[in-house]
Amino acid sequence: MIELPQGQLYLVRPLSPKGYSELIFKDAAIRIRRTGQDFQYQLVVQRVYEEGEAELLAEEEGEDAEIDALTAERDEKTFLLDEAIHFRVESRNRSEKVLAWKDLSGDVGDLYEFICDPSAQSAQVEAFERIAKQCQYERKYRRSHATASDADLRQFEFDDEQPIPQASPIHSPTLARSIESADAMFQLKNEANMGVKRDSGAYLADTVDLSPTSQESEGQEEASTSVNSSSHPNPPPTAPPQPEPLEVLSHELAELHFFDFPSGSFMLRDVSVAAQVSDIGNWNYWLHVASKDHEWLGIPVVAEMNPVFNFEFLSFIFNQFTEDGSAYSWLLRFQDRDTLARFQEGLMQALWEQLNEQKWAKVKERERQYVLNAFEDLTMEDAPEEDEVETSETDESDDDRPRSEHYDSDEEEENVETQPLDDDINTGLAVGYKHDRSFVVRGSKIGVFKHHPNNNLEFSTNISKVETPKGELFSPRKVMLHNEDRNMILQKDNDPNKLYRMDLEYGKVVDEWNVHDDIPVLEFAPENKFAQMTHEPTFLGVSKNALFRVDPRLSGTKLVDSQLKQYASKNDFSALSTTEKGYIAVASNKGDVRLFDRLGINAKTHIPALGEPIIGLDVSADGRWVLATCRTYLLLIDALQKEGKNEGKLGFEKSFAADSKPQPRRLTLTPEHVAQFHHETGQGVSFTPARFNTSQTSEESSIITATGPYIVDWNLKKVIRGAKAPYIIKRYSEDVKADDFKFGSDQNVIVALPNEVNMVGKNKMSRPTRESIAGDFERLSTPRRGSGRVGTRQSGCYKLGRDDVVDSPF
Repeated sequence: MIELPQGQLYLVRPLSPKGYSELIFKDAAIRIRRTGQDFQYQLVVQRVYEEGEAELLAEEEGEDAEIDALTAERDEKTFLLDEAIHFRVESRNRSEKVLAWKDLSGDVGDLYEFICDPSAQSAQVEAFERIAKQCQYERKYRRSHATASDADLRQFEFDDEQPIPQASPIHSPTLARSIESADAMFQLKNEANMGVKRDSGAYLADTVDLSPTSQESEGQEEASTSVNSSSHPNPPPTAPPQPEPLEVLSHELAELHFFDFPSGSFMLRDVSVAAQVSDIGNWNYWLHVASKDHEWLGIPVVAEMNPVFNFEFLSFIFNQFTEDGSAYSWLLRFQDRDTLARFQEGLMQALWEQLNEQKWAKVKERERQYVLNAFEDLTMEDAPEEDEVETSETDESDDDRPRSEHYDSDEEEENVETQPLDDDINTGLAVGYKHDRSFVVRGSKIGVFKHHPNNNLEFSTNISKVETPKGELFSPRKVMLHNEDRNMILQKDNDPNKLYRMDLEYGKVVDEWNVHDDIPVLEFAPENKFAQMTHEPTFLGVSKNALFRVDPRLSGTKLVDSQLKQYASKNDFSALSTTEKGYIAVASNKGDVRLFDRLGINAKTHIPALGEPIIGLDVSADGRWVLATCRTYLLLIDALQKEGKNEGKLGFEKSFAADSKPQPRRLTLTPEHVAQFHHETGQGVSFTPARFNTSQTSEESSIITATGPYIVDWNLKKVIRGAKAPYIIKRYSEDVKADDFKFGSDQNVIVALPNEVNMVGKNKMSRPTRESIAGDFERLSTPRRGSGRVGTRQSGCYKLGRDDVVDSPF
């Protein structure tokens, strides 16, 4: 529900002969979590490990089940969040914030104290205290806190208690405060504790005071600061002229905050502004924010603004992109939920109409609510209560120095070429399931890479010419491994009605298949999730308005007429994916998704569109999760029905009731990170098709995608739980062209850059910080935006050059 990610836990015994205080956890995280019972919540303090410490302890203690149980108890303290523990918060010396509660199992006067790290923001601690009060209220009265007044919650403040006694901090507060460098403070706040079961700064309250009542005096003081004040090195841009509105969709008052890059936080710019959403004609819409004496901003309402609504903190966060290529992030904070809801309705109406060129009033009420909910921060049902410890099984070489793209065992390392010698770039990637190989498409060539036992890539060979059986050279638009990874299905860019089969043992195209004279193949996919590991000859395909099976064994055209589902109207299909049982998910450029249990019939479930075209689709092996990729966000859809006559069935098997469509989780980069990405690269967000990690022996746990030079790895359990920014990143010096997990692992990702292929482990990724977003290029003797790393055939990152891709024998 909420977390404070850094601090120390003490047991303080002011009246006990056992000793005044005991340090329980030197480095810990504290959070509030739900239990399996209604209106019951727990206060949980969990030990945080230094990098590698958890693995070292595990090796020392072995794998005995009793030891594991003791270890789990040792690393976590759990308390029922009841008014009997007298939970309270106190601030000392301005920067030190202490959370305390009674030890009900100890002696009189004993209490636990959690001393927050100096980097903890006041608003974050206040939000934690407020949620603790709400949880105690719900436990006491067995009803939601939504109806509780401020007076109702004040009964859980325990002002009559004695002041919280001092513990013995392990770090001097004076030392922490003596660090004046903003960069040093930022580094201190984000210091690596990779074994931790926590999120980084789980709430927006990290950066801005989002408590229910604003501090008027502080607000007025901050608001009086000039826009061009030196305290804001990156001031917001000047607002452009405002177009004449034809219709006002929403007009509400709010506070305005601006994201400041140097401090990494939202700064209050104005305590009272009017935020107006209006229709300016021709399916164009405008957001205008101004106060009585200042025009703050005016921007078109488009998907690139990356809108995020947070009803917990009554806030709306969005991005602004200017003509000079700059990016900014803003936050509007509203007075109450009703005001935010009215504003959300107006803005989402504008965004929907802009994307679909259709009036919002024509959309059914249920579908409207579906769209509104998708743009909120929400926690999905069946969310796990605890994080998983993210362990890494990789042991990558740290040799990241540039090497020549030519392979020559006698070559001196100083002989470095950082530019390719051909005009092609890597464009596609196919990861083998059966034989630990990856295939990279580069123009009319295909590079073959072996997955090395040490979790690196080893260049194996290349297929220097991709030709039709008639000898016509072509560059594959799409490829798919087939028949135990012995074959590859290819498609030419300018001939969508035909497919080609390459025999990978011979390295040449051996068959040309005419699928259908009138029905083009826009996308194709395996018969089921793991079909490429078998001898299954058939596979699936879609056109703009048809779903069908392809059987290469047929004479003449290969489309199976009896298993063709063709729609009279154009659905504009764009992607498809299958489950282990062969259930089928099909997405469209309209943004909707259809779920089928088999070919030739109507879809069992139709999931409405949010607006953006879907460019990629994946499904978990069991069919529980559907993952759709749009340009600026991902959609995670739970296909399991949890109520009604079809409870326990998937949407592939039985239709959802009309009033219980599955609610999608919209996965986006936070607006602050979007602005920082844009600030570094000059590019907006444009995701590559996202994929789950794939294994026959374990469930999906991660999602991988990329945007520009960044790969982004989403933790699935954190996503389901609703954690803020549940992803880690790695930046490269060039844009990522394709990416996918190594089969059977969620720890290793294969990445294709324009002139480089790389396998990266999660231990090389990190949480998004100013440092990780900027990228660590100092170890490379090339400029930040120069050529990427290259290596030898045996290295984990090898650049395909002319010698390897064109002239080398197969």
